[in-house]
Amino acid sequence: MEDLTEVHKHIILFDGHCNYCNGFVNKIIAADPGAKFVFAPLQSPAGKKYLTHLGLPENHIDSLVYIQPGQAYYIKSSAVLQIAKNLGMPYSLLSIFSFLTPSPGDLIYDYVAKNRYKWYGKTQHCQVPTEEIKQRFL
Repeated sequence: MEDLTEVHKHIILFDGHCNYCNGFVNKIIAADPGAKFVFAPLQSPAGKKYLTHLGLPENHIDSLVYIQPGQAYYIKSSAVLQIAKNLGMPYSLLSIFSFLTPSPGDLIYDYVAKNRYKWYGKTQHCQVPTEEIKQRFL
């Protein structure tokens, strides 16, 4: 794995078994035609390597992790708001809620994370992406 300081893409680590998380990734892909963002499930070898590099536990699957070029990273509600900001308009308008992070925003995030499998289900297999989308996964 290359050093994070040399990565020029924005990396999103997500729970690959979570239907809600997969839907979130699909929305980002659709809103990011310039392919600024790349993705890796937290459970994948690449996801685990990035978690280790950042000093986060491998069992950190209850959180979205967003890594910006240059090694800055965000988790939970801060990650969601930073991703929206970097997607540009109209998504960057969500940054007005940045006053909610980390504590109040993370309370909401944690509530959704705790219930995501119950509400949205869990998958045991990955979606089959097109070749173009497949290139966006680490």
